[in-house]
Amino acid sequence: MSAPAYRRWPPAAWLLLAVLMSVMRPAMADIRIELEGVDGDLRRNVLALLSLARYADRDRIQPDAIGRLYNRIDDEVRSALRPYGFYEPVVTSTISGPDKDKHWHVKIAIDPGVPVLIDRVSVRIDGPGAEDEVFKRLTAAPPLHSGERLSHADYDQFKGALTRAAATYGYLDARMVRSEMQVDLATHKANIFLELDSGDHYFFGATTIEQSAVRESQIRRFLRYREGERYNALLLLRTQFALDDSQYYSTVEVEAGERDPITHTVPITIRASNARRGYSFGAGYGTDTGLRGTVAWTVPRVNSYGHRFRAQMELSQIEQLFDARYDIPFGDPAVEKASLDLLGQQADYGDNVTASQIAFAPSVTQLSGNWQRIVSTSLAHTITTDPIEGRRVDNLVIPSIVFASVPEGYLGEALFSRGLYAQLQGSSTALGARANFLRLDVQGERVVDLSQRWHLLLRSEVGASTIGNIEDLPGQLRFFAGGDRSVRGFAYDDLSPVSVTPPGRNVTTGALIPGQPVKVGGRDLLTGTVEIERDLPRNFGVAAFFDGGNAMDRFSDPLAYSVGLGFRLRLPVVTVGLDVAQALRAPGFNHLPGPRLHLNISPKL
Repeated sequence: MSAPAYRRWPPAAWLLLAVLMSVMRPAMADIRIELEGVDGDLRRNVLALLSLARYADRDRIQPDAIGRLYNRIDDEVRSALRPYGFYEPVVTSTISGPDKDKHWHVKIAIDPGVPVLIDRVSVRIDGPGAEDEVFKRLTAAPPLHSGERLSHADYDQFKGALTRAAATYGYLDARMVRSEMQVDLATHKANIFLELDSGDHYFFGATTIEQSAVRESQIRRFLRYREGERYNALLLLRTQFALDDSQYYSTVEVEAGERDPITHTVPITIRASNARRGYSFGAGYGTDTGLRGTVAWTVPRVNSYGHRFRAQMELSQIEQLFDARYDIPFGDPAVEKASLDLLGQQADYGDNVTASQIAFAPSVTQLSGNWQRIVSTSLAHTITTDPIEGRRVDNLVIPSIVFASVPEGYLGEALFSRGLYAQLQGSSTALGARANFLRLDVQGERVVDLSQRWHLLLRSEVGASTIGNIEDLPGQLRFFAGGDRSVRGFAYDDLSPVSVTPPGRNVTTGALIPGQPVKVGGRDLLTGTVEIERDLPRNFGVAAFFDGGNAMDRFSDPLAYSVGLGFRLRLPVVTVGLDVAQALRAPGFNHLPGPRLHLNISPKL
């Protein structure tokens, strides 16, 4: 039996079939909704619950389906308004279509009616937790007040806050024995009754630790709680953060076990997987630095005592840096450590000064309240080159102390900015310096949220040195101003007191060559920034700013000023800042510089 024969259709036949199918398809139609009488949250909630709105952009809705969706309008509008205290709205709707463009038109007019107001609020805590400050704070300022419009969201939020507080602060047997919202539509009044039985308070039980990175005694010093203390879930979370930031582990789990209703204790189990040695890389671009890159090698644990080692190299057009640091945790190992730091650095400061150093700096870092203290002594070999002194070599010892503010609950994590930072360092001729000196550098930064989208950035830096001749100070310790994070509108480190090079003679003609003005840094520094930022959708933002300041030999010296506009893009892996600044005053310049572009791209790889 021969196989059946299939005849290939010509292309014209396929085209004809496509046309016929398009004609025979159900008519396409979408829905245009006009909503009147409500706005803001009410309007958004109505549209969120309205079935017609969810189908509005679909183009294959059958007329009978549109009819079914239309019949739901009254119930759905009522359901949308009830959480906001409107229980008796008047809903009027009309439908027409489809028109010549196959659009259905639905018009919905809503009169929300008289709102239900809160008449009485009764919140009661029974049991041992009745006198706990946690519950006293919550019940002293509930979000529900007599005379206000009833809000189901506020009711649910407050009810949830009570139960979450109980679970968080150790009242693990707490139960809500009464939660009523009584609504009287005749009087448009609502009475609210919430009653929580706290039950007994639980305590931390024994902690089981499953890890092999460092000694268990060392890990127990990271715990933010102690056995026998009152149970607090926030302390478990802080313990999780402290162990994560220790760098010893790739994963950490801190779990509360089954509570014991007889002993009123909760056992804790900590499981952690060891972190591996690894490399990290970073790259970016800034107007100050040009292209820059970072590579680091980290040994998260050198031995069972939890010692750590990190070597990092940073390269840019203005600075080359190698930093190797060995950390020895002690006391509270999350925030206290002794460090041995070997530093190699070469950097350009403005157009006239180049400085390099090799330094060994032992240090001790400790925490007291919201203040971090770092005491160190640097044994430094420095080379400074400038047009005044030429090349100069110094071997000196520089003791230093740093005080820096840290956020509440700080656990040793890297900080991208600090509210206040102050460093005092100095040396003397007995320690190898050319002249006795003290150097103070104080930096402050604060962001004030004016509203949800408007922010005010305030930044300032003040520096002062006690030294007679600035050329006696190594280049790394001199003050300069200007650049992306200083006074914008000026090049990096372009603001400095002007010195004059010694006069010379032309080697050919013997003619006298007068000294030339150069910028070699100042004894003192004063800069400040006022910037207002406006958040835009999609992680964009715009800013307007005013910068002022200068590096100087006396605080009475004139300051430079600039203004500008900026653009911001903040993403999880990259931050882009683009500013255009115009100098308004430029002491030490022959003429006012023109507009200057400041671009900073900082990706995290």
